[in-house]
Amino acid sequence: MSENRKSTRVSTQLRCWCEADNVTLYARITNLSEGGLFLRTSTPLAPGARAIVRLSPVDVPEVQATATVVWLREEEDRAYPPGMGLRFENIDAETLGRLRRIISQQQNPVKAAWAG
Repeated sequence: MSENRKSTRVSTQLRCWCEADNVTLYARITNLSEGGLFLRTSTPLAPGARAIVRLSPVDVPEVQATATVVWLREEEDRAYPPGMGLRFENIDAETLGRLRRIISQQQNPVKAAWAG
């Protein structure tokens, strides 16, 4: 996969809810950016599917965003965990601010733990 991302990714162990037509997943996020996330799951949605993603980390109000599945990694690729790449769609300024706060906490976990 080529690196055409506009936003820097951060590794994370956060989990999130991902809801689409008749499917609800609660799974671990492998990496996160302002542009989207990789959700680790052996039951990914179809490419092009739209979903609502909800992140509820500690000390940050919930982030809820619409996202589109842009790529899949199948279980057969044993070098990496299976899952799907989701791109956020039309995030408003308030949600983007909360998302940036989560990303900052994931980049600096010790600093975030000590923040008042």
